[in-house]
Amino acid sequence: MAGKSGQPQGTKPGERIAKVMARAGLCSRREAEAWIAAGRVAVNGKPIASPALDISAHDHVTVDGEPLRARERTRLFLFHKPRGQLTSHADARGRPTIFAALPKGLPRLISVGRLDLNTEGLLLLTNDGGLARTLELPATGWLRRYRVRAHGRVRQEELDRLHNGITIAGIRYGSIEAKLEREQGANAWLTFAMREGKNREVKNVLGHLGLAVNRLIRVSFGPFQLGDLPEGAVEEVKTRVLRDQLGDRITAHSGADFSGPIISMFPAIGEEAGPVRHPADAAAGSAERSSTRPPAPTPPKRKPNREKKRSRDAERLGGPELARRERRGRGLAAGKPRGR
Repeated sequence: MAGKSGQPQGTKPGERIAKVMARAGLCSRREAEAWIAAGRVAVNGKPIASPALDISAHDHVTVDGEPLRARERTRLFLFHKPRGQLTSHADARGRPTIFAALPKGLPRLISVGRLDLNTEGLLLLTNDGGLARTLELPATGWLRRYRVRAHGRVRQEELDRLHNGITIAGIRYGSIEAKLEREQGANAWLTFAMREGKNREVKNVLGHLGLAVNRLIRVSFGPFQLGDLPEGAVEEVKTRVLRDQLGDRITAHSGADFSGPIISMFPAIGEEAGPVRHPADAAAGSAERSSTRPPAPTPPKRKPNREKKRSRDAERLGGPELARRERRGRGLAAGKPRGR
């Protein structure tokens, strides 16, 4: 005897239709529910009015009369978020958002957690809502590391006490690994590492200690590092690397799928990064290159300001890491083999 959506009674139901639509990369779950309410979605030829419906792989779903495309393979991207951009798809006040700034050619993405407007650094983006929710959970155990510049003075002994967690204004913050790197004028540079990442956690904890955060950079999330990724750039993690880093437990808990197709291509880490051009754009570029107009004169290249670049790298990487990289670079230049 068959039940709803043609499934035999007593068997495990499929997935909610809004979730299936979102996993196909067509829209968010909230948008899917709105489309269903508007009568734009049909299952097995019959329009549905409620998202409270489980469907299986045997059901035929159409949106505006078009078949729902196959679920795309689970993908993960590293994004170097600049300051001044919201982690949001849209803003009622018209402020710039990260998703509006992303290059063309990417699938529909959601962020793994958020970074505040003026927080910069590594933000993970994925096309899989289940994976995003799993990686946000403290139970997943992935460490988030930050470099912090704050106005004020603090002793390492005060920071060491954060290892046992702290309660501020009734909010309990878990264990924090904090280290004072150096003092620079009226500011101090610190490193913070935590597994929760509650809203404004770094600013609230340091504010409780009498410091005012004036720069916050996330440098890693779990096994993924910001590294040398330029500000505003995006790189995709290769499927093999992603599967290995997630492991069986996180893959099973999130429902990640690495067997599906890739709908839109984008260079992965280790390949040339950049936006995927639309065919029309490529054709226009070809026409421009074949034009008989003489090319515009090339402006003279500016010599790189090495001291300025070193200052930026020191703030992002930290003094010890930058020194280590410079020593390694000098060793390679002198012909010394790289250590393993």
